Parts: sequence; structure tokens; C-alpha cells
Amino acid sequence: MSRPPNIIFIGKKPIMTYVNATLTLLSNEPVVTIKARGKSITTAVDVSQMIVKRLNAVGYKVSGVRIFSERMTSQDGKERNVSTIEVDVSRP
Repeated sequence: MSRPPNIIFIGKKPIMTYVNATLTLLSNEPVVTIKARGKSITTAVDVSQMIVKRLNAVGYKVSGVRIFSERMTSQDGKERNVSTIEVDVSRP
């Protein structure tokens, strides 16, 4: 299964890994989506803010934010809601 080329999925790696990956994609794509679920949502927000605030001379901006929840079945078979966020970062 191939992933769309302009989406960064946030996991458990260090924040700078995702910042570098996002900046690399932004050099080729006009918009990159940072996507996270559950406990990784705070990392996704941190990544987007590091790019926008610390590199504000470049002109990157948050062009869209979507939040929603998904019904998922956990490993023990129980249904639960998992929160998801998608943050679009765009270049000038």
C-alpha cells in the first residue's frame, strides 16, 4: 500500500524527524498534511508550530486544520473513539 506523497504520519519518533520530513516535502509540494491520532496529536501540533513560528521568515503557514474521531476496535475487541487531527502546512 503506498501512502499519498504529501502526508506525514506522526508516530513515536523524535519531533525533529517529523519537522525535517515536512520541510523536505514542502520543498517539492505546495501543501503538506501532518496527520496524527490519539496521544500523537500534541506532537503534530508541535511540529506544525515549529515550522510556522521558527521559520516565519520563510513564510510557511497553517492553511487548514481538521479534527474528527474514528470508531476503532481495540486489540481486546472493544469499540472506542480515537481522536484524529490533520494540519495542512503550506509554503508561500
